[in-house]
This record gives sequence, structure tokens and C-alpha cells, in this order.
Amino acid sequence: MNRSYRFGASCALALFTALVLTPAAVADGDDTALTNLIALASQRLALAEPVARWKWANHQAITDTPRENALLADVEKRAVAANVDPEFAHAFFQDQIDASKDVQNALFASWRSTRPPEGPAPDLATSTRPQLDRLTQSLVAALARVQPLRTAQDCPSRVAQSLANWKSLTRYDSTRSSALTRALGHVCEAGGVGATG
Repeated sequence: MNRSYRFGASCALALFTALVLTPAAVADGDDTALTNLIALASQRLALAEPVARWKWANHQAITDTPRENALLADVEKRAVAANVDPEFAHAFFQDQIDASKDVQNALFASWRSTRPPEGPAPDLATSTRPQLDRLTQSLVAALARVQPLRTAQDCPSRVAQSLANWKSLTRYDSTRSSALTRALGHVCEAGGVGATG
């Protein structure tokens, strides 16, 4: 009886210590906003394949600097309207562009070394770009919800944990894993995804 009391008391003490001594950002950290942002970034990254298929079929370069610059300028305007730091929005969407190009380059390399994609490519103007535009609006709104977490000391580790949870829940395609990590590189002010920033 005495042993079970000591065990119960030590468990209670451990729970108390965890609740009281853990920094507030961790103890009450509801990372729904991060999970939502990761889900949207993942959806955007999934569109890299139809974009790559269209570019392949139409013999277009993966990098389209004028379109990228136009997107970044548009994003900065949307960010200001949504009370999001435009520099944060710019850096975040530059990461989305770079991550998408990583996937597209990997697909091009695979198609060159094995065989090209079969069937007609999805139409970029009527199918894929409207989806990208809707995601841009959703992502800017998601950045507004994540922005208060950016300066937290544990922001990189929270992003890493949310990302790990997302990958586990969705059985995320491992071939795009590094691209998704790159897409989240500037969510935290300190930069990086992981415990060390």
C-alpha cells in the first residue's frame, strides 16, 4: 500500500512539474494553425506534378521568372490586406516556388531517364492555375493564423513535430518529403524546421 502511494505521489509530482514548469508555448500550444498550413502547403506541392506534365508536354522551362515575380508581388499585396508581414509572406511563397521546382526537376530527371508521362497533360490555364490561385488565398489566411507563433523559441520544434504528425497521419509520399520541409523553411522567424532551428 505504501509503495503504491509513493508511486502515485511521484506520478502526481511529475504531472505537476510538467504542467507548471513547461513553458506556456509548449504546455498550451495548440498547433492546429501549423497543421492547417502544412496541409495547404502539401496540397500546393501536389500540384507540382500536373504543372511539370504541362511544361514537359509543351517543352517549357521549369523556371518562369516573370510569373514567379508576379506571384510574389501579388502575395505581398494580399499579405498587407490580411495583416500579414509582407516580408514573411514573400519568404514563405518563395519557399513554395522553390519546393515546387524541386519536385518538377526530380520529375523531369525521372522522365528523361525512364520514360515520359503517358496521356495528355492537364491544362495549366483552366485546371491547375485556378487551383493554385485558390490555395494562394488560403495560404495567406493561414499565415495570418501562424504569424503569432513565428517568434516563439520553440517554433522550429513545433513545426517539426506538426510536420512529423502530418506525414504519419497522411502516409505522406516520401519522395516529396524534403520538398515539403523546404516549403516550411521560413515559417519560423529563426528559420529552419527542427529542434535547433
